[in-house]
Amino acid sequence: MPIPHLAALSQAKPVQLLKGIRRGLEKESLRVASDGTLAATPHAQTLGSALTHESITTDFSEALLEFITPPVATPEEALRILDRIHRYTYSQIGDERLWVNSMPCVIGTDNDIPVARYGNSHSGAMKTIYRLGLGLRYGRAMQTIAGIHYNFSLPDDFWLWLHELEGSSESLSEFKTRRYFDLIRNFRRNYWLLIYLFGAAPAVCSSFVEGREHKLEAFNGDSHTLHVPHATSLRMGDLGYNSDVQQSLIVCYNNLRSYLSTLCSAISRPYGPYQEMGVKDGDENYQQLSTGILQIENEFYSPIRPKNPAKRGETALAALNNRGVEYVEVRCLDLNPFMPLGIDAQQMRFLDSFLLHCLLTESPKTNDTDYRATQENQQRIVYRGNEPGLLLRSGNGERKLEDWASQLLGEMNSVAELLDSAWGGDQYRCAVGVQRAKVKGEIPTPAQQILAEMDAQKLSFYQWAMEKAEQHRHYFLERPLDSDSVRDFSRQAEESLLRQKQMEAEDKGSFEEFLSHYYAQYICCQD
Repeated sequence: MPIPHLAALSQAKPVQLLKGIRRGLEKESLRVASDGTLAATPHAQTLGSALTHESITTDFSEALLEFITPPVATPEEALRILDRIHRYTYSQIGDERLWVNSMPCVIGTDNDIPVARYGNSHSGAMKTIYRLGLGLRYGRAMQTIAGIHYNFSLPDDFWLWLHELEGSSESLSEFKTRRYFDLIRNFRRNYWLLIYLFGAAPAVCSSFVEGREHKLEAFNGDSHTLHVPHATSLRMGDLGYNSDVQQSLIVCYNNLRSYLSTLCSAISRPYGPYQEMGVKDGDENYQQLSTGILQIENEFYSPIRPKNPAKRGETALAALNNRGVEYVEVRCLDLNPFMPLGIDAQQMRFLDSFLLHCLLTESPKTNDTDYRATQENQQRIVYRGNEPGLLLRSGNGERKLEDWASQLLGEMNSVAELLDSAWGGDQYRCAVGVQRAKVKGEIPTPAQQILAEMDAQKLSFYQWAMEKAEQHRHYFLERPLDSDSVRDFSRQAEESLLRQKQMEAEDKGSFEEFLSHYYAQYICCQD
């Protein structure tokens, strides 16, 4: 299938615009004790304020760290920053380890999983109550799953060039927003490929599903380890970031207005079972932010999100409504336990090629049937992705995974050639070539490699994952930061704690008034 604008973009001046691509990482990792159980310690003060620190925060739990890099020019620079964050963090958490798998360590009951705390400001209280609501609605165990998010943006110089090439009469912001939604629709059609190629969660500790219905089976007769033989990423299945309530939602990605409207409607619309739970418990303590289908937009577990950095007190949807799309956040990636940072430069180059392919290829509008097809393909890939001859839904029929993947990778190779022309060398084409080898069965996918190692070494998931956690712990501890870098991280931590105190001192009015003002933004987004 021909790719529009490929020839025009391959010219000397336009292709150099691709060097302006920025990418950033958001990497989650559970803190665990030396025996592999969930750490019961609070977020270390020496890591700073989880509310205001720019690069070290927490996600759902006090024990679920999240490391954030700024948008940078090369994969290597993002990885260098992420590596430094790991090395500093390991110097501050004593005998604890960072779990290197997406599926969690040995966990107990929901009450054993501490919800993250963010201080006494209205913003901090809201973040904690939101997490209490997630635990109430879906269970806290699901929230201990970790992943790595990939933030991707193209420079304004590129958008100006494309804007002129396509003869658009829109403002630059409107043009960028529309074309980012084109990218998102194509991403949603094809992201099953990312789960297949990079899925690294085919097994889990039995403690994760204790007391829950599931379709997993014992691994080599060991009931402590549960798996699905051809699975790719249990994280992306119904044990992970999916729910029956959210499965009923159909979010429209045809344009910004339809996206805002469908999500704001889900936030504003009460849901019976959540109404029965109530916003507050019997002691009048908040246990969720609202009784809507979604408390806030972040509760919608999409594999990709359009983003614009939100200002203080601004909702993510209001930021989009006010200023349009500035970047996309890819959210369907597992941590790769074979890599200390959970991802490497080669995978990042593949993601650049994949996302640029999504932007440059034709992207028809979608309907409800298309939406359900992407959901069905996700489920097939999650549980059967490594099954020989697997069929996926495509158009009005079905298509073999190998054939569809080969076509996409062939088209992506042309995009990789553009990126190599911009940067020199052949690293982007090599990144695509490695994924072709997976599709051909010449090298294993991460999920296949995990199960093969567990089988060959006669290890349970827990034993195998603990070994990897130990290896990566030594990798970081053997390379301590220099004293100047440690002082710099310490300064960042102290400054973040001061910012949190300042926010707490500046709060005006009641929390209820703050929440009312916050939710009023969702009504504005529907206008």
